[in-house]
Amino acid sequence: MKINFTKMHGLGNDFILIDCRKKNIPGLSGMIKKYSNRNFGIGFDQALILLPSKKADFRMDIYNADGGRVEMCGNGIRCFAKYIWDRGLSKKEVLEIETLAGIIKPEKVGKMVRVDMGEPILEGKEIPTTMAGRIINYPILIENEAFLITCVSMGNPHCVIFIENIDRFPVPRFGPLIENYNMFPKRINVEFIQVLNEKELKMKVWERGSGETLACGTGACASAVAAHLNKHTGRKVTVHLAGGDLKIEWSEKDNHVYMTGPAVEVFEGVVEV
Repeated sequence: MKINFTKMHGLGNDFILIDCRKKNIPGLSGMIKKYSNRNFGIGFDQALILLPSKKADFRMDIYNADGGRVEMCGNGIRCFAKYIWDRGLSKKEVLEIETLAGIIKPEKVGKMVRVDMGEPILEGKEIPTTMAGRIINYPILIENEAFLITCVSMGNPHCVIFIENIDRFPVPRFGPLIENYNMFPKRINVEFIQVLNEKELKMKVWERGSGETLACGTGACASAVAAHLNKHTGRKVTVHLAGGDLKIEWSEKDNHVYMTGPAVEVFEGVVEV
């Protein structure tokens, strides 16, 4: 069976997009795990599956590199929207995309894509964690190292940790340990944040099921929320990631988080499975 795919990225957080509106791929999860390998496959952080929807314009299923399905991806939905617009699948300036995190609305803003990411979830049990209530600046101990964590869900779970010098911090060491910490029943994405000033954050991210990536849109949103909750920043920030910058606003008017950033198509290809 031959499968057509499109390779895309948002700030270096890279994806394959497969249009499955008119076809079904048997063993999709196993295929994604195999071809995510950067040495023996295509190489990507996540796979985006384009499907029809009964309650929105389209549906986006998201799979991590390990083959596990996840709720939402901020960089991915910008790429997803660009694919739809570039191929004339919709003429709408604002799309409605069904995801496991609900209906997400990407919008054209010049060459950028602005996404209404919805309201952040701050209740611990709903993120989910094993704790009830808000988890803000809460202490945990990992290999005798103390961390203060703030937890936020943007449709998927995030643990935000503020670090004094992010360039010297060993993300590959602590990322997987925190991802799999027993406080997080569905594992968690981990953002390590250095506050530069009240309008800028510098971020490194460990994504559950994918490892360290160059960018994470939902992670940038969660970090902006966490930074404001901890009184480090205002509600509008620029988040500097390894792959580039995202503009994040946590609106006082509707409590929604808005993310603006680029989406890039790299190439099209075919694999035989």
